[in-house]
Amino acid sequence: MIKAVLFDLDDTLLDINFTAFMTRYVAGLSGLLGDISRTPAPLMGVPFTRGYLAMEDDPAIADAIDCYEREFVPAMRGGIVAARPQRGGRQAVDVVHELGLTCALATNPAFSEACVEARMGWANVSPEDFVRISNWDNAYRLKPNARFYQEFVNSLGLTCDECLMVGNDSRRDFARPDCGLRTIYVGHATSSGGLTARRPTSVTWPRSSATVSSNRAQSRAQQRLEGPWIAAPTTPISTS
Repeated sequence: MIKAVLFDLDDTLLDINFTAFMTRYVAGLSGLLGDISRTPAPLMGVPFTRGYLAMEDDPAIADAIDCYEREFVPAMRGGIVAARPQRGGRQAVDVVHELGLTCALATNPAFSEACVEARMGWANVSPEDFVRISNWDNAYRLKPNARFYQEFVNSLGLTCDECLMVGNDSRRDFARPDCGLRTIYVGHATSSGGLTARRPTSVTWPRSSATVSSNRAQSRAQQRLEGPWIAAPTTPISTS
């Protein structure tokens, strides 16, 4: 029986040009660390890496990065980054709460809490919407490592087969190796120009007839959760 729903963030709840965001993020932080180390921005490759690695040992660098992420990152949503709530994402989170299920944010923990929360704000969700939010301070592995998912759901007091993952990335939002975590895929792996994007092999596609469990209430819960997202494959596919 499904007891919790785990959401991915970028391109699941948040529509974002992630490459543009990372370019802007790294450029701004490189400039800051360059000022601290008196190194010209074009030469910041090695100092940038050292700055990140030194955070635990150098409180000044840690404070500088924390300030950057809290004061400057929230203003990066505009322009080519084009960050905005993903259509139907906010409604899906609300449905999870209405159903009385545990709601958690299982984003790839490659960023600090402050940086994750800034992007959450762009998605029109808040920390209060989730009982747990992954970030680099509370997770020790990255997606799609199955241990990341196992440790995340165990922190909720649950097991993988009691949780449902919602994500858009067929490479990262599906545990490798399989650990029993069901996933609703909300990406766009459809045929185009004779070429077919790689589709996940263990997935419940939006608007499919598959059920989360044999329990009818769970089936209705899945249908309500899938409903907010508009994009779906032209031929619904479901596998257990």
